[in-house]
Amino acid sequence: MSSDSPRQDNPGLRMGRPFGIPIYVSPTWFIVAAFITYSFQSVVASLLPDLSTPLTYVVAFVFAVLLYVSVLLHELAHCVVARMYGLPVRRITLYLLGGVSEIEREPETPGREFMVAFAGPLLSLGLAGIGFAASRLIAPDTVLGVLILQLWFANLIVGVFNLLPGLPLDGGRMLRAGVWKITRKPVSGTIAAAWAGRALAVGLVVFTVWSALVTGQEPSLMLVWSVLLAAFIWFGATQALRSARVRARIPAVNARALARRAIAVTGDVPLAEALRRAAEARAGAMVVVDHEGHPTGIVNEVAVEATPENRRPWVTAGSLSRNLEPSLVLAADLEGEPLIDAMRESPAGEYLLVERGGEIFGVLATSDVNRVFSGV
Repeated sequence: MSSDSPRQDNPGLRMGRPFGIPIYVSPTWFIVAAFITYSFQSVVASLLPDLSTPLTYVVAFVFAVLLYVSVLLHELAHCVVARMYGLPVRRITLYLLGGVSEIEREPETPGREFMVAFAGPLLSLGLAGIGFAASRLIAPDTVLGVLILQLWFANLIVGVFNLLPGLPLDGGRMLRAGVWKITRKPVSGTIAAAWAGRALAVGLVVFTVWSALVTGQEPSLMLVWSVLLAAFIWFGATQALRSARVRARIPAVNARALARRAIAVTGDVPLAEALRRAAEARAGAMVVVDHEGHPTGIVNEVAVEATPENRRPWVTAGSLSRNLEPSLVLAADLEGEPLIDAMRESPAGEYLLVERGGEIFGVLATSDVNRVFSGV
């Protein structure tokens, strides 16, 4: 299951960097590993009755580890193909319900989107095929035979499940690519695949309950797992819908249109005086310049608002400014995705906008950009 999921500051234990991609294991993995070990032990005991109880738990735990190695290979397949297309990959995290590949940029074409998404299920189905062939050659009443039998079947389930057409599953991304290709609108593809994901989530729970009623069995544990998976799918689909609404508004982000008029003040000017000049010029921002007129900083709006009025005559504008690093100077004609990317690379409250010739155009406040996406 790959996604552009929200970043976490502490994803878990770092396990290595295959292909230069950091691999992390979330603490939640140990919960599911313990559950798989406990559940699978009875299967091992029935298939290998000559093994002692402690050894059956060891074999069950080895199965849990190998299963997540299969999930890791599934995610690596996504990431390797993504990097072939020049897409940056932040990391892979293994967690409670599988794995997440954090690919930081979307493919540029629906064809590439399809190939990145399809790589994971294709590898899982390939592992299932190899495992099935190997199971024909190895005695089923051995430890290796039992592990191979269960692993090829598990990879078959992972591959088929991920091909279901609904976000955030890989099949949902493939559906998105298809709708994108037909409509030539990636946002339309996301919306269609996200709603398909929501339908899948509901259908999964309904099918589990219906199966239990038809067979006369109590849903019990199977219902718990189906609800967990349905919640994962529903949440992922909802996040995708929100992302689509955000992306639909990105073209409206225009640096010139959102820029605030700015006045230039030297750093030793009292804040009260700087504010008076700004009000007189009907400016919404202040740029600190040196005595030769070169910009050196931007007065921070939050710091100004936090300064009591009785202190403003005694505080200089320069003391409330952020040094003007090169990354905080943006071209005034930036708009859409390039503007968002530039702001993402260097998060700040304000940016200085300049013309191509270097002349100051104004100041872009992050709060004004965020307002474009408010209510999404």
